[in-house]
Amino acid sequence: MTAETDGGRPLWVFAYGSLMWDPGFAYVHCAPAVLKGYRRAFCVLSMAHRGTAERPGLVLGLAPGGTCRGVVYRVAPAHEADVQAYLFERERRRYDVYRERLLRVRHTRGAVLAQTYTADPDSPGYAGDLTEDEIARRIVAAHGERGPNFDYLERTLGQLETLGIHEPVLERIYALARALRGG
Repeated sequence: MTAETDGGRPLWVFAYGSLMWDPGFAYVHCAPAVLKGYRRAFCVLSMAHRGTAERPGLVLGLAPGGTCRGVVYRVAPAHEADVQAYLFERERRRYDVYRERLLRVRHTRGAVLAQTYTADPDSPGYAGDLTEDEIARRIVAAHGERGPNFDYLERTLGQLETLGIHEPVLERIYALARALRGG
C-alpha cells in the first residue's frame, strides 16, 4: 500500500537501517520512532549494494517479533511522488525480499502510519536467522557497489548510538566483525 492508496494521508517513512544515516531524499521532519511487532535483523542478502552474487553481504530487514527503534521522516507533499520512486528503486528493484508496508509507528508527536520495508521470509533473498558469528563473517567478507559491508554495519551502529539506541545484538556482531578484521 502506498500513501496514494491510504486516503491522502501525509507520507511518513520509517527508517531502521541505512535510511537513518543516508536517507537520500528530502524531508520536512525527522524524529525518533518506535515500531512494535518487528525487530531489526541482518536477514537480507545483499548481492549489489553491500555484496555480490558470488559473495553476498547482509543488510538489515524488519523480521517479525519484538520492537524496533529508528527514525521517521515526514515528506513534503510536493516531493511524495519523487520519494516513492526513489524508495522503489533503492529498496525494491534490487531487493525482491522487501515488502512495502504501512505500519503504525510512535514518535514524539504521536502515532502515524509510516511506509517501511519488512523482510519476506519466503523470498530467496531472505537469509533467515543466522548466528551472530556467521553474520559477522559474512559482513567482513562482503563488498558491493556502495562499499564494504562492514562500513554499513559500522555506520548503522554509529547512527543508533547518536540516537541513544542501545542494540546489543548489533554491538556483539560489530565486536565479532572487528575481531575478524584484526582490529
